[in-house]
Amino acid sequence: MQMLPESLSFVLPLAMFAFVSSVTPGPNNVMLTASGATFGYRRSMPHMLGICMGVVIMVLLIGAGLGKLFEAEPRIYTLLKYVGAAYLVWLAWKIARAGGVDQGQSGKHPFSFWQAAAFQWVNPKAWIMAIGIVATYTPRDGFFSNLMLSALVMGVINFPSISVWTLFGSTVGRALRTPQALRTFNGVMAGLLLLSLVPIFMEPA
Repeated sequence: MQMLPESLSFVLPLAMFAFVSSVTPGPNNVMLTASGATFGYRRSMPHMLGICMGVVIMVLLIGAGLGKLFEAEPRIYTLLKYVGAAYLVWLAWKIARAGGVDQGQSGKHPFSFWQAAAFQWVNPKAWIMAIGIVATYTPRDGFFSNLMLSALVMGVINFPSISVWTLFGSTVGRALRTPQALRTFNGVMAGLLLLSLVPIFMEPA
C-alpha cells in the first residue's frame, strides 16, 4: 500500500535532508549551544524560533526567484558570503567574552527573534540548506504549492533539531559552576564557530 500520493513522494527525502541539515554542527547550532549554556533554554527560545522562521522565509523567497538573481550576478552572493563571514568572526568574539547569567551583566542578552531571523541571511549554511531544498527537493510540477509544503516541512523539522543543541548547552551550563568554567566553554564554542567558516574560504571566489 502506497503511504504517500505520488505528488507528495518528495516529502520523506526532504524531511531527511531538513533533519540532517538542521541537526549537524554549523553557526546556528554552535551559537545556540553557547546561548543555552549562558542564558538557559527558556531565554534562548526567541533565538530558536527566529532561526526557524528565518530559514522558512529564505526557502520561500529563494523559491520565488531570489536565487536567479545570484545566478545572474554571482558577485552579490560572493559579497554576501564574505560579509557573513566577517559577522561570524565578530559573533565568535562576543561568544568568547560571554559570562554567566548570574554575573549581573545587564548588557548581555540572548539573540532576539528578529536578530536570529535576520542572521540567516548572512549564514552560509542556511543558504546551502534553502537553495538545496528549492533546487533539489521541491518538484517543478505544481511548484509554488510544493514550495509552500517544502517550507512547512523545513520549519517543522528544524525547530526540534536545533532545540537539541540548546538543551545540551543548557545542561552543560548548569554543570559549569564558575564564571571561569563557563568562559572556557564559550571560548571553545567560539573556536568551533570560527572552524565553521573553513568551508566558506575553501570555495572558489
